[in-house]
Amino acid sequence: MARRTPEGPPPPPVVQRVRLRYTKRGRLRFTSHRDFARAFERALRRAEVPMAYSAGFSPHPKISYVGAAPTGVASEGEYLEIGLAVAVDVEVLRQAIDDALPAGLDVVEAVTAGPGSLASRMEASHWRVELPGVSDDALAAALEAFLALAELPVERLTKEGRRTLDARGPVVSAVVSRGADGSPDSGRAILDMVVRQVTPTVRPDDVLAALRVVAGLALDAAPSAVRVAQGPLDDSGSVGDPFAPDRKVTQALS
Repeated sequence: MARRTPEGPPPPPVVQRVRLRYTKRGRLRFTSHRDFARAFERALRRAEVPMAYSAGFSPHPKISYVGAAPTGVASEGEYLEIGLAVAVDVEVLRQAIDDALPAGLDVVEAVTAGPGSLASRMEASHWRVELPGVSDDALAAALEAFLALAELPVERLTKEGRRTLDARGPVVSAVVSRGADGSPDSGRAILDMVVRQVTPTVRPDDVLAALRVVAGLALDAAPSAVRVAQGPLDDSGSVGDPFAPDRKVTQALS
């Protein structure tokens, strides 16, 4: 049987690839990745962004999402890449898309894509988790017991049923974060941790589950988590800037 071919002319090629950093703040942290994708595509249409499209019977705009944070988690470091059919000024593009998105989903940075894959630079995430009703001392003791282990399996409930994963191995560092004045807050402990990107991804709730297992750390209220950053992991164990290689390209074109 002969294969059916698409009707009409082929889509225009990708002339420019732009990488965007966006945030999920406030109540918009409860936006699922699917809901964000729909909102983002609507924003592209409202902003009249000259998108490049895939070929075939159902063309789709050229969008690549990278490492989306879990639903309910705020983030200052979400990333995606779009392909454009026409070259544009990236700052004008960023502002237009940001204006078309609801407050709380904010496009805060745009760069012209340089060589290499953006996804390959996402080696780790820096998380900050606030634990109401937990003292700094209690968290510190739980972290000491947790970090002393080489691995610690926990269970996570998924669509396919319960799954066991190692919550300890991917954790590069985990510390009690002090307040702005350096003093402890007995009513609210803050956990800062750097976690390697692995499959399956280890999330903040997995680490909290591990702290309950190893040290009986109990929470009186729901924790709140923020992804502070994601990107390459440097020799000191810190999360670096995934846009660093792209900034040179953007500066050269400006």
